[in-house]
Amino acid sequence: MLIPYDNRCLGRINNVLPANKSRPDKISKSPSGGKTLPKSTDALLIVSASEGDANMLYATAFFAPDPFIFLQHQGKKYVVMSDLEIDRARKQAEVDQVLSLSLYQTRLRKIGKNRPATVDVLDMIFRKRGIGSLAVPANFPALLADELRSRGFVLQIKKDPFFSERERKKTDEVKKIRDSLRVAELGLDAGIKALKKAKIDRDRYLYLNGSRLTSEAIKTIVNTTIMAQGWVPSHTIVSSGDQCCDPHHEGSGPLKANTSIIFDIFPRSQKTGYFGDLSRTVVRGRASERLKKAYITVQAGQEVAFRMIRDGADGRKIHQKILALFEQRGFPTGKIGGRMQGFFHGTGHGLGLDIHEPPRIAVSEATLRAGHVVTVEPGLYYLGMGGVRLEDVVLVTSNGNRNLTRYPQFLEI
Repeated sequence: MLIPYDNRCLGRINNVLPANKSRPDKISKSPSGGKTLPKSTDALLIVSASEGDANMLYATAFFAPDPFIFLQHQGKKYVVMSDLEIDRARKQAEVDQVLSLSLYQTRLRKIGKNRPATVDVLDMIFRKRGIGSLAVPANFPALLADELRSRGFVLQIKKDPFFSERERKKTDEVKKIRDSLRVAELGLDAGIKALKKAKIDRDRYLYLNGSRLTSEAIKTIVNTTIMAQGWVPSHTIVSSGDQCCDPHHEGSGPLKANTSIIFDIFPRSQKTGYFGDLSRTVVRGRASERLKKAYITVQAGQEVAFRMIRDGADGRKIHQKILALFEQRGFPTGKIGGRMQGFFHGTGHGLGLDIHEPPRIAVSEATLRAGHVVTVEPGLYYLGMGGVRLEDVVLVTSNGNRNLTRYPQFLEI
């Protein structure tokens, strides 16, 4: 659960650690080597909870549910931690030095600040290091920004990507994403096996262990499988029939035979924070001819993307090529009966510490680069037919791409 920023939330517990005992504890050079600093600023500053802020998690590799301070200055990375988290941060945070929050608070009290706030701590740190200008992310707390400016500090809002190097994944990051994909596949397989066991009754509903099988029951099977591996599922999609025509409908109610069922599973590792993302469409029973044709067409759309994705590829051209293919095969996109139907979402998105991150493969301009990890998830959705979405994850390489997803594609079970 995210906790709203409060300018006193960093100062809850007093610290008795002497100043000369603050130590680096765990050394790791900044992945950027300071290169992400805008030329007009002295340092990078983030104040947030890494549990819900991918930039903070990327900067520190440290999970914390409450806001804390991260500073990058002269190529070195610092965090300022409360007593609650300081020992854990010394062991886990990939920074050059872990500083004591309560030590700064004690010093501030000695000079008359009875209730030191975050801005007071930052003021002391910045003046000691000669920092006058800072780059902060777009989601930086507005109140804290105003307080810092009122004390003469210059803040430059740096739009995402705050750390540009986040877009191009390193080898260990690709492995972390692949690990999350394997867990997504385990969850999907558990759900598929439950559908296989289900019986088709005369009313065309699916029954498992004598009861109507529901979307909620399948999601429970998927999610418990994922949680048993140490990953966190969130808003898992198991939608069916016309529910599929709203691509983010999580699904609800009884499941019928001979109807499209879309799985969309995106677990996050509790250890690393990296996501997997996987979609498959199945039918328990027999699919209609139109649904079969749509399925084959979506597979063809994926193949278009697989052929075109490489270093330097234009994401918008890939998306437009797939749209044109769908139109050519008799699956137009546009408003039908007052609502959008066809293929009306992006072909793909970046994947990493955020479930959706740059680059996009969609109507907007984006150039793919080697090291990008992106989803490939075209879909077709029509009322009365249901929906089809197939999603794999690929690593962009200099001369093509490598599919990180292993789970097979099949329609009828």
